[in-house]
Amino acid sequence: MRTSFRSNTRPTAWSASWGLSLVIVLLANLSPSSSRAAADTVGASPPRLELSACRLKGVAHEARCGVLKRPLNPAEPAGAQIDVHVAVLPALARNKLPDPVLMFAGGPGQSAIELAGPISQQLGRFLNRRDLVLIDQRGTGQSAPLRCEDAESTRSSRLQDMLDPNAEDRRTLACLTRLKALPYGDLRYFTTTIAMQDVEAVRLALGLGPINAIGGSYGTRAVLEYQRQFPDSVRRAVIDGVAPPDMVLMRSMSTDVQAAFDALLASCAQSPDCQRRYPDLAGQWRKLLASLPREVTLEHPITGQPERVTLTRDAVITLIRTPLYAPMLAAALPLAISEAANGRFMPLLGLGLGSIGGGRGMGLSTGMHFSVVCAEDMPRLATATDVPGGDVGQGNENMYRRVCSHWPQGAVPPAFYSVPAARHPVLLLSGSLDPVTPPRHAQRVAGLLGPQAAQVVVPNVGHGVMGLGCVRDVVYRFVDQPNPAKALADVKTDAACAANLPRPPAFVPVGAATAVTAGEGAK
Repeated sequence: MRTSFRSNTRPTAWSASWGLSLVIVLLANLSPSSSRAAADTVGASPPRLELSACRLKGVAHEARCGVLKRPLNPAEPAGAQIDVHVAVLPALARNKLPDPVLMFAGGPGQSAIELAGPISQQLGRFLNRRDLVLIDQRGTGQSAPLRCEDAESTRSSRLQDMLDPNAEDRRTLACLTRLKALPYGDLRYFTTTIAMQDVEAVRLALGLGPINAIGGSYGTRAVLEYQRQFPDSVRRAVIDGVAPPDMVLMRSMSTDVQAAFDALLASCAQSPDCQRRYPDLAGQWRKLLASLPREVTLEHPITGQPERVTLTRDAVITLIRTPLYAPMLAAALPLAISEAANGRFMPLLGLGLGSIGGGRGMGLSTGMHFSVVCAEDMPRLATATDVPGGDVGQGNENMYRRVCSHWPQGAVPPAFYSVPAARHPVLLLSGSLDPVTPPRHAQRVAGLLGPQAAQVVVPNVGHGVMGLGCVRDVVYRFVDQPNPAKALADVKTDAACAANLPRPPAFVPVGAATAVTAGEGAK
């Protein structure tokens, strides 16, 4: 399962207004010192959440589902209400442990409940003795959804529209008009701060004690904000692909994608096999960029129909960005770049669009995505210290500038951007090749969290490392260990199982590999 803090020329799987009441700003700036203080932000007498039997896609066992009513604007508890959907995968053992695992989805914009199948497989070991709680964050899934796309519109999209940022802007702004007309269409109230108050309300309504919080990508930002507001509500936290609250996504992404791509070129230059097959990969990349923009004929990766499109520099950057998330896909980039430099663009198109299903949004609620990023990241762009990547540039940043100039922006309390010292053990996970939340972000957050934090960097892995079987065991032992100090002390030893993972070698087509071997034999 990949929970990603992504963005292309459109928002992808990374996933409110300044007019929010001063009362809420003050509440969110409080540093609650006890569970009682935390509960005050969601109501002193929380309602009980009644659950009933339900079935979730990809989950073999029966789940329990329910809906909690929450005010759209927390400052107006009697005002417009939204439904926050909750699903609980019950522990299999009769004598279960009291502290469940709560998974915070990525995006921003992913639905935790829609990901129940892969989540239950990835965290399945916990289900022996712990419940697994999934909450559709407001704006996602069935919780006041802010969707802009559906599968059918994605399949019918023309390639030119998929690769043209202006067409994407028009669709997004048309969607904004539709979203504003919804009963819950005041988009100022979908920030991470307010959403985490929903999570605390669910915890109280379920009668739970402290929970074990696990988040991936944007879900790490959600976990950090949840434990900032409600530190006594968390027993352990695991954050994978750390996206700090003060990260300026549209700028840091350019820096980090450039670093990941440069590392790919350097890896090829240092590999005898890659060098033999692609002797001047960096030169071919420069040749490709110099040829843009240009008109080309491409086959739609889903319909197979040929289309005449204008291929721009920003479009090519989009196509190389997505494979970098997974080194197994990035291994095919040398071939795709080499082919594109010689006028054959289908390998690059298939790799860049095919790996995300050829669709916009990639399962995200686009409206929630922009409600979060426009409120939390965009206001800090002017003071961002990251430097845009030389090749990647500011195309993605410009897209956010255009959309966010129209999008309602929620009030974000200054304390949101802080990371207080942790009161409980926190495990921070990173892949060394991650192009969007690389280890540098986790290292800084670990320093702010203090002695209760343990960081693990897994070599030659991209965005999200919990999918590795070895790392899943590390996460399980970290959460399951009753002794907090031992949980932290054992992490480095446990994670040694992933210390020697190799980088996938550059992909070589079967026919080409045979030809190279034959040529070497002749010599």
